[in-house]
Amino acid sequence: MERLIHGLPVITGPQWPGVRYFCTTRAGGAGVAPHDTLNLGLRADDQPDTVRENRRRVRAAVPSDPLWLRQVHGAEVVDADGELPAEPAADASVTATTGRVLAIMVADCLPVVITDLDGSVVGAAHAGWRGLAGGVLEHTLRRLRAKAPGARGWRAWVGPGIGPAAFEVGADVRDAFAADGAEALARFTPRPGLPGKWLADLPALALLRLRRAGVDDAHACGLCTVSDPARFFSYRRDGVTGRMALLAWRQ
Repeated sequence: MERLIHGLPVITGPQWPGVRYFCTTRAGGAGVAPHDTLNLGLRADDQPDTVRENRRRVRAAVPSDPLWLRQVHGAEVVDADGELPAEPAADASVTATTGRVLAIMVADCLPVVITDLDGSVVGAAHAGWRGLAGGVLEHTLRRLRAKAPGARGWRAWVGPGIGPAAFEVGADVRDAFAADGAEALARFTPRPGLPGKWLADLPALALLRLRRAGVDDAHACGLCTVSDPARFFSYRRDGVTGRMALLAWRQ
């Protein structure tokens, strides 16, 4: 679902008790091509002052300064409730603190928010194929379970990312998911006439891993960043481009 929050067009999913979250689009910012307009990534070859202005606009839509990460396509998870350096190197964060805003930047990789049924904890993860195969979602859920050992259950939302018709991969990516068995390998469709190439359904692979990890209520928004240049940045499509962000927090 697309809506306006403080004048910013954003994508949201199901409304859950105790938790708020949204993913920005490329609209509503101050940037110029190829970063037009709401680029939030300081390492995306944009003007730093423009990115800071865009982050200021996002800050006005959330209850506190977001925890920006230096994402490295890994599976490290940080606890946002502890002492942290500025922009810690990690690809996910968790919190049990009301109003502590988690942030994940994306431009084809999947933004994922996970919370318990009562909204007592929330986590946000950056899931490209490397992080997904490396267990970033399972690691995030493990940290959340440690914070909420009495949780009655779990739910997750997978935001806009590269879709199954756009994510052409080689054998290295398919092999990275081979240990997940036939159900995972079925998410790879061979490209006719292109031996050794597949189309990978990354959102479906994320949902498979979430459900196997115990997240019974898991949904993907179904929006493809590559095929929607009017709304989304896409690294695979454009090369030099901006970054959207998933913002999530406990109310």
